[in-house]
Amino acid sequence: MGYGTMVGTAAGAAGTAVVAARLAAGDERALAECHAALAPALRRYLRRKVPPDLVDDVIQSVLMELWRCRERFQQGRSFEAWALTIARRRAIDHLRARPPAALPLAAAAERPAARGAGELAEGVALRQDVRRALAALPDAQREAIVLAYYEDLTQREIAQRLGAPLGTIKARTARGLHRLSVLLAA
Repeated sequence: MGYGTMVGTAAGAAGTAVVAARLAAGDERALAECHAALAPALRRYLRRKVPPDLVDDVIQSVLMELWRCRERFQQGRSFEAWALTIARRRAIDHLRARPPAALPLAAAAERPAARGAGELAEGVALRQDVRRALAALPDAQREAIVLAYYEDLTQREIAQRLGAPLGTIKARTARGLHRLSVLLAA
């Protein structure tokens, strides 16, 4: 990275910090500046997360949340990282709200036949192994993993549902996944 790039990046970060401070203070004009400063990074990030037709909607949701939750921004922290975290959550929300894509009936009928019997048997055996390994986990770890991977909840949503601290849920999930990998490897 050249000197000019580093200076430009530092100046951009300093400018974004000023805009973030103004936004946190309730300056409505700072919201438009946030859009100008953050939209390119948000667009690059969201292109990998959501279909192209949702990108602008998610960016709009992110900006609304930045404004609505502006008092939560902690000075000295990365404003871009905060915005990208919000973007991830809003992308998940938009994807969950979207109806599932319909598979044409003819394609659905051909799908099982396209797989060989050996592939199907391997899939069934793997699912049975995973069920047995999950059953061997302590209840708290199993519950966290099932909610995360089968019900597709975020760790924050799991913590809210179970009434447990977020750190506890993260620890349960990590320990459970480690134990699950050991059980499946045995």
